[in-house]
Amino acid sequence: MTITKSKLASLIIFLTTLILITYTLTSPNTTNATSPFLKYTHFYKTKNKTNNQSPLPCRTLSPLKVYMYDLPPRFNFKMMTSSVNMTGNVPRWREYPGLHQQHSVEYWMMTSLLCGSVNCSDEVVRVSDGDVADVFYVPFFSSLSFDANGRNMTDPDTEIDRQLQVDILKFLRNSSFWQKNSGRDHVIPMHHPNAFRFLREEVNASILIVADFGRYSKSLSNLRKDVVAPYKHVVESYLKDDPPDPFKLRKTLLFFRGRTVRKSEGKVRRKLEKLLKGYEDVHFEAGFATGEGINASMQGMRSSKFCLHPAGDTPSSNRLFDAIVSHCVPVIVSDHIELPFESELDYSKFALFFSVKEALIPGYMVEHLRKLPQDRWLRMWKRLKEITHHFEYQYPPKKDDAVNMIWRQVRTKVPAERLAVNRNQRLKIPDWW
Repeated sequence: MTITKSKLASLIIFLTTLILITYTLTSPNTTNATSPFLKYTHFYKTKNKTNNQSPLPCRTLSPLKVYMYDLPPRFNFKMMTSSVNMTGNVPRWREYPGLHQQHSVEYWMMTSLLCGSVNCSDEVVRVSDGDVADVFYVPFFSSLSFDANGRNMTDPDTEIDRQLQVDILKFLRNSSFWQKNSGRDHVIPMHHPNAFRFLREEVNASILIVADFGRYSKSLSNLRKDVVAPYKHVVESYLKDDPPDPFKLRKTLLFFRGRTVRKSEGKVRRKLEKLLKGYEDVHFEAGFATGEGINASMQGMRSSKFCLHPAGDTPSSNRLFDAIVSHCVPVIVSDHIELPFESELDYSKFALFFSVKEALIPGYMVEHLRKLPQDRWLRMWKRLKEITHHFEYQYPPKKDDAVNMIWRQVRTKVPAERLAVNRNQRLKIPDWW
């Protein structure tokens, strides 16, 4: 076949054009702003790079539909002091000292459902029809009941706490919603390790809101169905922490203030107290959660680079969240701790972890902290400032705050609960595999 000069010229022009286009698209140094493809490619790369350094994007799913039982006030608000002021249609939470404050998640979850504004939460909406609900919330202040009624476990008032548990269980068993699947789709706050202690095994199928798993058997509570919620911090949040050189300004290397006589895994505190004596840049002090003590802890955390968080009677304690809102890099010493919101937050970006065995090696932990590069500490400090809002409890709730994060975690438990319920309804031989 004969190729004419005109056809040959056209072929040469086509091949030349093809080579130029291929080079343009594949060259790493080419940024042709007029090319739609290159615009998209450049945006994609930039977007991915930005996302790797920023907080996770907010979810855009529809809110979790929650039916909240209308319980008599003796199960919740009546336990609070009668002189408490009102904010809207709810009693205002007092700045209680100690455990009342730390384990108040039950109050914040309940009030988030009572909030009348449509802008209260992106994560949850209260529904009046239980047939359309995703989950059912039980507004029983089990932590406050324990703390107010027989906290010493031998007081006559302990009977009040026990009777409240008996009554709430009777109420639930009479509910058609509970009967439908033995309470699998019910959310029950049980944040204090001794909350609901008399009858907790009777509600082990429900979604429990806990501080950790230190006082629970695996048959009662586990990560598959339950939500780990943060303590409410007792020190004030550090809102104006923006010095030119925070690393230099924070003179203390490692800070701890708290009770040193603890049970179980918390016995490590006494051992650490002995090991850390003699270091000029380490502050280790026994103290209590009084008003003066809380202020001393706040000042100490704000002037320290690292804040020690050894286990208490259970693997977690409020100290971790006090450190977070003080922007003091947490040093966590625990073999069994579970952390809030860990499916969304990478704690290794703003905290350090040591096993109990590592922490008890003389000099090991302190030397590790001293050798940590300044630029890495600064990155962790900046990350703490970015994520602090996830650990704030407030009314009305705000976007991505602690209570909204908890409801978001509850949502992730619903599919497993639905799977279990649907399987049980059709299986002839349970768990045949």
